[in-house]
Amino acid sequence: MNPSPFNPLGPAHRISQEPESDETSHAKTRVGVFYATREGHTRRIAERIANDLRKRGFDVDSQCVQHPLVFDLRNYSAAVLAASVHAGSHEPEMVKFVKENRTSLESMPSAFVSVTLSEAGVEKSEATPAEHAQFVADVDQMLAKFFAETQWHPKRVKPVADALLYTHYNFLVRFIMKRIARKAGAATDTSRDYDYTDWAALDRFVEEFAAEIRASAAASDEPRMAAAADAKGKSNPHEQ
Repeated sequence: MNPSPFNPLGPAHRISQEPESDETSHAKTRVGVFYATREGHTRRIAERIANDLRKRGFDVDSQCVQHPLVFDLRNYSAAVLAASVHAGSHEPEMVKFVKENRTSLESMPSAFVSVTLSEAGVEKSEATPAEHAQFVADVDQMLAKFFAETQWHPKRVKPVADALLYTHYNFLVRFIMKRIARKAGAATDTSRDYDYTDWAALDRFVEEFAAEIRASAAASDEPRMAAAADAKGKSNPHEQ
């Protein structure tokens, strides 16, 4: 959980000391960014998403689902989930998280970011048409498996190319990742690292999702504003 000057538990849970008027009493939109990672690159992606949302005025908590959540999902107005793929499956912790929280996720704007080396193959400019089609099929298959397992079908889904952090892996992981990279058409020189993530495309995805969150927040706020206006009118009949 990222701390803030207002509250050590995170900006989405700040406690204001100032009394609020009727016009400002509604909570600032809170967004949870939840991730599952194996080697750490998905955490970087989640942090980028969280920072992008903060720049757009949202209160954001970022947390790994491999640990118990500090707050229930019902504290949030929207959620972004990010999980890496290994051996054709998304992280089991994320599968478990979605199964346990599917009802809450379906009640709010939510998005899923799938982090995989196969997406690097999809985006590889020198791939042949046959190779490109195979990489697309691989990505689609992994997503279909995840959604079948969880029975969650978010409106927004973003496949994101993973990274190869060879210099950070131990011998066994480096050996396994080299084999996976060869299959995905990625680099196999283990003397250096490779970041295949299209960060600009990820930023655009966040911008689109932010617009959806704002629209949803505005729609849910309309009944409250209408009720407040009606109550004000009844208390001041001479203004009508």
